[in-house]
Amino acid sequence: MPWNPDRYHQFSAQRAQPFEDLLALIHLREGMRVVDLGAGTGELTARLAGALPGSDVLGIDTSPEMLARAHELERPGLRFQEGDLGALGGTWDLVFSHAAIQWVLDHPRLVPHLFEIVAPGGQIAVQLPSNHDHISHRLIRTTAGEEPFRTALDGWTRPSPVLSIEEYAELLYTVGAEDITVFEKVYPHVMADADAVADWTSGTALVPYMERLPEELRAPFMERYRAQLRTAMPESPVFYGFRRTIFSARKP
Repeated sequence: MPWNPDRYHQFSAQRAQPFEDLLALIHLREGMRVVDLGAGTGELTARLAGALPGSDVLGIDTSPEMLARAHELERPGLRFQEGDLGALGGTWDLVFSHAAIQWVLDHPRLVPHLFEIVAPGGQIAVQLPSNHDHISHRLIRTTAGEEPFRTALDGWTRPSPVLSIEEYAELLYTVGAEDITVFEKVYPHVMADADAVADWTSGTALVPYMERLPEELRAPFMERYRAQLRTAMPESPVFYGFRRTIFSARKP
């Protein structure tokens, strides 16, 4: 089941808020080589490029469906290509990532690798969801553990690779980073009801489950998940506090 750009963009305004917080941490200068890991449909990568005059910005994503939209935004100084976020090479003045590295496992290996490809004097700036313990995510795993879904998934649930803010800070210190900033922020989203929260997760956290389920079980899975979410979040509107981790550091 491929990524659905329309479903993802259903809450584009809410997803853009942490991008602005991350952008505020960047030491702006002209003429940088920049890579955006997890460019998606490219709108925020284009905004990043607009804030970095004279820079060469490359957006990387693994989804052909997302990149089909992103290529429409290409211009001099802004381009996109398909690639593995965890295997990027080269040397970059800014390694930037907004809501993407949570899809890559083994962050104790990944973060040092990403810092390794930062040029001397350059910067890494990353934002990633850290909402994996929220009831909306816990109920995904609960539903996956029920039949017939458990058998269809062969007992699989997706582990979260997200570390604590202290662990990210220590990783950056260990690799010699300077000007280390690491914090977690709760973004207060007000949703119409529990079904709106299910719509949110269906564009992100639920995607790998839908990929693994046979087509005839996808709708029943969503029905069961929505029912449990309505029980857990019966209010209307619903307060959906979404945790995100943001970190930035500079290479000497």
